Amino acid sequence: MEQSKQTYKKQGNISLFDSKDTMDKLNSLGNPLEKLSRVVDFEMFRKELEAGLYKEKFTNVGAKPYDYVLMFKILVLQRMYHLSDEQTEYQIRDRLSFRDFLGLASGDRVPDARTIWVFRKELTEKGLFDMLFDKFNQYLKDNNLIMNEGIVIDGSFVEVPRQRNTREENKLIKEDRGGELWNPEEGDTEEEKKRKANKKRHKDTDARWVKKGGEKFYGYKAHAKIDAKSKLIKKCVATAASEHDSKPTKQLVDESDRGQTLHADSAYIGKGVKRVMRKYNLKDRVIKRNVRGKKISKWQETINKKNAKVRARVEHVFGIMEGCLHGMRNRAVGFLRNEAYIIFSRLVYNLIRYEQIKRLGMN
Repeated sequence: MEQSKQTYKKQGNISLFDSKDTMDKLNSLGNPLEKLSRVVDFEMFRKELEAGLYKEKFTNVGAKPYDYVLMFKILVLQRMYHLSDEQTEYQIRDRLSFRDFLGLASGDRVPDARTIWVFRKELTEKGLFDMLFDKFNQYLKDNNLIMNEGIVIDGSFVEVPRQRNTREENKLIKEDRGGELWNPEEGDTEEEKKRKANKKRHKDTDARWVKKGGEKFYGYKAHAKIDAKSKLIKKCVATAASEHDSKPTKQLVDESDRGQTLHADSAYIGKGVKRVMRKYNLKDRVIKRNVRGKKISKWQETINKKNAKVRARVEHVFGIMEGCLHGMRNRAVGFLRNEAYIIFSRLVYNLIRYEQIKRLGMN
């Protein structure tokens, strides 16, 4: 039986200014998107987006493409609220605050889920997330928000859907021979070829298992270098989850860090990290731990406590990633897509952190 729509006693009158009144109320309640729009001029990204994505049209036939900055802001929304492509389209159509953030009027077309997917795919394949991250970081440097009074490095896991493979398949994947799996063979029917192609498309041969603290993780690892003073992310590197935390240090640290203090946990006490510190004349503030046959002194324990207060600032960054950005879990398959996800997540974090710094007058 079809249910009739329930109506209730009216509490007000419909007017031409309903949308504006609603947005004014939302903003007074602390609309995070309005706060972000107030301090971030997304037009700063237009040059990089148009240079990387522009395609000359040879005919005026067909629908005009959506504005690149509009599509980029949609991806920012998607990452902030951890939405799928389908949910992103739905929420833009449904939520007034989303449409206001995007500058869409009630009669404007809304990109569908497929359009959002294609746009993100293009940015990923052309490596534009790196360029956009660097663009915003240069803006932060120009505004003296990267203090260069010390750096903190650490890594966090990015979990992806777990795979169910045979022992033989896992053996080949560990040997970096995953590309040899699920390929069509001579004599396969068209149906078998299609089945193998679909299976290969959904198999992640780049992700790895790792066990830490008695807990198993599957996926990738996001390594970050943050400015110790502002807690803004200066650089990030993506690896498989099995990669040791200290290994990407030589990729994270560069000439801009010369002479600063390096804060990190005890996973970074290896020779490779020490070589990087010598190369850039970094002051060692890495947490020391007991090693076999050698226990740290009481004096070193005191130094560790002092250094740990600065090193813990990176945990604040990860806390925002887990809280405000709803965790570091991704549904994408393959290293390239997950690397783009990691870099873009760091960019969105920097946008949020920049808004916080401006709002609280911390600069």
